Amino acid sequence: MKAGWRQSMAWLHTWCGLWFSWLLYAVFLTGTLAVFDEPITHWMSPEHALEEHAAAPAVPVPLSERRQRLALGAAFMAQAHPRADMWEIWPINRNDNNALTAYWFNRQGGYAEAKLDPASGAPVAASAAHKPVRPTLGGHHFVDFHYELHAGKVGLWITAIAAMAMLVALVSGIVTHKRIFKDFFTFRPAKGQRSWLDAHNAMAVLTLPFLIMIAYTGLAISSVTLMPAPLLARYGPGVDNMKQFLADLGGPAKLARSGDALAVPDLERYAARAEALFRQPVRCIVIDNPGDSSMRIGVYGWDDEADSMTRIANTTGMVLFSAASGEVLAVRQGGQVDGGAASLTRLVMGSLHMASFGGLAIRWLYFVCGLAGTAMMATGAILFMVKRRNKHGAEFGAATARVYRLVEGLNVAAIAGLAVACMAFLWANRLLPLDLEQRAGWELRVFFGAWVAALAHGLLRAPAAAWREQLGALAGLCLLLPLLNWMTTGDHLVAQIAGRADWESAGVELAALLAGALAAWAALKTGRRTA
Repeated sequence: MKAGWRQSMAWLHTWCGLWFSWLLYAVFLTGTLAVFDEPITHWMSPEHALEEHAAAPAVPVPLSERRQRLALGAAFMAQAHPRADMWEIWPINRNDNNALTAYWFNRQGGYAEAKLDPASGAPVAASAAHKPVRPTLGGHHFVDFHYELHAGKVGLWITAIAAMAMLVALVSGIVTHKRIFKDFFTFRPAKGQRSWLDAHNAMAVLTLPFLIMIAYTGLAISSVTLMPAPLLARYGPGVDNMKQFLADLGGPAKLARSGDALAVPDLERYAARAEALFRQPVRCIVIDNPGDSSMRIGVYGWDDEADSMTRIANTTGMVLFSAASGEVLAVRQGGQVDGGAASLTRLVMGSLHMASFGGLAIRWLYFVCGLAGTAMMATGAILFMVKRRNKHGAEFGAATARVYRLVEGLNVAAIAGLAVACMAFLWANRLLPLDLEQRAGWELRVFFGAWVAALAHGLLRAPAAAWREQLGALAGLCLLLPLLNWMTTGDHLVAQIAGRADWESAGVELAALLAGALAAWAALKTGRRTA
């Protein structure tokens, strides 16, 4: 601890910020990209994107046709998967009015699906004329890395600790910068250390409410894992007790099979009753314990686009029926939740964190604020070394110079190197053979391999050269991405925009071009500076 309160907070802000800045930068950059995970997945699945464009727009299905589709879906499941504990039937898809899809849990506990012919109920075989849809993690890679680093529960704990450190750094930063709001309006370019400090302060103040919200809600939505003591006190340890908690959280618990047979009833009758209760079109029907007297039928509604614009708690309507008696067991209107105030609070926290409300405007706001937060992490890490390149306090004794050289290399790899790895991930999607075994896993290996290569390069090359070369590589990968897409798939920006108004694919490539231009400018600026 130093002599005064502010000096102590400055020390805490500096060192807490440094040791977690690299991880937080990675979490923020991938989280920012995850805001548009669906467009990224869309771009990384070009065959599916073209088929989606060719599909007829969805229109309401007449009740007589919906009855037939529901019956065909139930008949398929009764023949193909009679022992499945759950059947889920979607009579229509918003992107394709000819879609009929059945889902169930396979023996491994995974979610399996079958696309059915809406006229006959037979499984739809992949057409030989269609190109195979390439296996890919798509934008979900950035989502998964953002919150658990592709490391499961261990990764979740690591990111949670980093989020706590971020809150500590934010609070200590507010205490340290007594002129924080005045500094927000101050920027002195081409002043070396002062310019980096001004940029760091501006990014921090600009996004301060967003940064506190995103860190806190990220911890809150993982509270069941991170703070299990209240659950253990209420339910006790063990898998069965945790299942009971989840059942209480999600509404009426699923019943065990009784062993008495009961035929699956006419599903349209339940769909019509549910529509009258929750006043939404039917999205899907879920049947628990099909063929048994304990069978329950859940009918789920479909939100309108306007609903997500006006509700943070963006849930659809649901009605749960007993198949044996026809009794209504539970009704949930759109925007309501099962489980009371605690569940509603958790849902709102999740919606705030994942921008699942407000439509495209909120997503762009989160994207811009996420980029600003990412820049704050980067400028803070760079500022630390700018202040100590020529003058430091020998904090690590004789090893201080070596420690700071390591920090320089980690800065390069964490900031420029991670961006290179993200672009390498997109390049792998186009360059890996379509029939490669475990292709999605190889995309991930390319991502981590490129990142490790960037770390080695940052540690072996002089800092100025490492920055210049990695920024140059990033610029090349970004600027050439549209060309790569055209050469490998035949698709290009003109076709995306003018031909089929595919702004998801075009948005990915336009964002890459903008990022490439910024990276090229930064590489040129770095090249003009002396060591």
